Amino acid sequence: MTLITLVRHGQTDWNLEGRIQGSTDVPLNDTGRRQAREAAERLRDDDYSLAVTSPLSRAVETAEIIAGALGLGAPERIAGLAERVYGDAEGASVDQLSLLFPHTIPGAEPEADVVTRIRATLRDLAMRFPDERIVAASHGGVIGRLLRDLHGGEMPVPGGRVTNGSIWRFEVTPESLAFDGSVLLAD
Repeated sequence: MTLITLVRHGQTDWNLEGRIQGSTDVPLNDTGRRQAREAAERLRDDDYSLAVTSPLSRAVETAEIIAGALGLGAPERIAGLAERVYGDAEGASVDQLSLLFPHTIPGAEPEADVVTRIRATLRDLAMRFPDERIVAASHGGVIGRLLRDLHGGEMPVPGGRVTNGSIWRFEVTPESLAFDGSVLLAD
């Protein structure tokens, strides 16, 4: 069994403003860098063998900070860990989303496709790195959709949010995927 610890990237200015990022490449802000350092500190007692990341710069920088603090090599960039493409909604305020797009969001990646993609990515990592411990920087939309998919549409933690810098552990084999119930929320 491979243990894959998904870490949501640190805060960006768009997170702070409540704007939808999706595939728009928005960098970390200073708070996000601090959150990445704090996540690394919370991961320090685990024995990780490698780091991987979404190719978006906010996740890459988060992964680089964590990998550096844990003495791991440069994180491998994996497209399957990227945030959902939100199409025409990217840059819009989260509060305005239902007003701007009451039915569908043009150009948005279907939610079911996001779940299929992240499941396949985690299975592929388990096949490539059997019995390893991997830390993976990804995104709130990806992690949240995976958690809800694994738990019948509900979030398995109080508050139901994947916050910046939060840590979520999954047990993965080529045949199975399970949230192990471990979550470390950022302060």
